[in-house]
Amino acid sequence: MNNILIIIGDFEIRDHNWNPSYLYYSIYGNILRKIADSLNLELLLPIVQISTHYSNNPQDSNSVLDLIFFHANIEEFNNYMILPDLWSSSNHTPLLVNIVIEKEVIQDKR
Repeated sequence: MNNILIIIGDFEIRDHNWNPSYLYYSIYGNILRKIADSLNLELLLPIVQISTHYSNNPQDSNSVLDLIFFHANIEEFNNYMILPDLWSSSNHTPLLVNIVIEKEVIQDKR
């Protein structure tokens, strides 16, 4: 069985790299990308780019703070969905990743 490394979290980093509507790049975003690169991880892109964090303060804008990094050589994790309709008491929306696992059956006839 192969080990798969995935990092999912609320990173609390606003950055243009994962939120095109945010105009700035963050030094912390650069650090996070360097860490991900050192682990051979890539930022997973959502099917539809929308906010993952909704502010309770109307003066603050919604943003993308929840990210998924995955091992670069694994094609099964090519996208994910942000589910704003399931947002409830938390100020973050759930993220849904579909993981395709195929079982290889080997028959040995002797």
